[in-house]
Amino acid sequence: MGGRFVTLCIMIRTTPWEVSRDVKLHPRDEEKWHTLDGVKRLREAFGTNNPDGRLTWGFTLNALEDKRENYIQIREYAAFCQAKYGDEVTVFPGYFPAMYLPPVRINKELSEALRIIAGFVGKGYKPQSVIGGFLPAASLKYLAEKENIHVAQAVIWSQHNIDGGGADGSPSYPYYPSTEHFCKPGQSKKDLIDCVNLDGWSMDFICARQSGQTGHEITGYNSRRGVGPIETYKGWGLELGHMEVMHTQSIHFDKGLELNGFGWVPNIWEAEMVHEFGMDFICDAMKKWVTDTLKRWPDTKWVSFGEFGEIWRAHYKTNDDYNYKFIERGCGLGDSYNNLEIRWFMNKAFRLALLRDWHHNTPAMVIDFTRYDLPAQEPAGARPDHPVKDWSLINRINQKGLRPEDKPVLVSELTDAERQLIYKYCPELKN
Repeated sequence: MGGRFVTLCIMIRTTPWEVSRDVKLHPRDEEKWHTLDGVKRLREAFGTNNPDGRLTWGFTLNALEDKRENYIQIREYAAFCQAKYGDEVTVFPGYFPAMYLPPVRINKELSEALRIIAGFVGKGYKPQSVIGGFLPAASLKYLAEKENIHVAQAVIWSQHNIDGGGADGSPSYPYYPSTEHFCKPGQSKKDLIDCVNLDGWSMDFICARQSGQTGHEITGYNSRRGVGPIETYKGWGLELGHMEVMHTQSIHFDKGLELNGFGWVPNIWEAEMVHEFGMDFICDAMKKWVTDTLKRWPDTKWVSFGEFGEIWRAHYKTNDDYNYKFIERGCGLGDSYNNLEIRWFMNKAFRLALLRDWHHNTPAMVIDFTRYDLPAQEPAGARPDHPVKDWSLINRINQKGLRPEDKPVLVSELTDAERQLIYKYCPELKN
């Protein structure tokens, strides 16, 4: 407690939208976009003014098995970084495998990938986490019980209608998932999976109210705007993009630290960006982000996903004790509107968002009330030829406003039972 943490994954793939060995949603071969020089430059940019920083290397199964020289060199370099810096080397089981593959196949390929990593890293190495996009509860249970891995980046908070699917409804900070649904915190010891579920990257809460995107540029909207390099640096440029990145981090590292006892910012960068968007631009963005973060918050710890998940797991034995709270006023750039104030409350029983126009002192309206005490069920039947696109956990009110019942309401307009549930965790909202 009292710590500020950043977790960063550099992801290595062979094609865009790569789900599995034979499930590739885009034909582009990115071998020439993945070079030893490119990943070294990116790692060196991360290490500038940050000599003790550790990151996570996430490889798709194809990138682990590819026999071409570029991928052989990158795997060797990742193993070198593990030995020299303490970086984590792990598997990225494709883009949202839950949407396209049955759990039994996901689990089989996870096991195969973990064996490959142990082989080329050597010295008895085993990762502490996997980087997964969306992973169903059955796969998280498999990792915990069969692979002795208790940390997974298995959700992207508030994801809906981006990258061909969605999984809105989870907390944005760590939790033990339920056996019913990976977006839902476990409600009891019997229901709880001992595999800490982590977010992929921090989003600007005000931008994230919308479903999908109209583009990355500042004139459009993107509900994943925040610390993501494509969504923010590429779309807004180095200077304006950096202002938004630092604004998003401040939600967690300033008031968030005060409210929650710690602050955490996750991030994932695809290695191919150094060639798609330019080596100098992407490396300059990485260097600027890392350096300025340490200038503003010099106690920030840059650790692997697995390392952070195990730190959290050592502190929280169940979901009973965490009670996350956040406050944000928009930065005024793009769709992070500076007249809006959003407050988030996330705990074992529910997630709740209140939105108001603080310029005009309007009443705070409930724009999201996701109840975790209600039964949940993951969709079934996902296959490569029959993808299941939407894994969202949407029940009472959803911030995206996707349904007629998602109309914002005052807290006082909720039922008596719902208000009592909220006041149990958030007594400050009684007034």
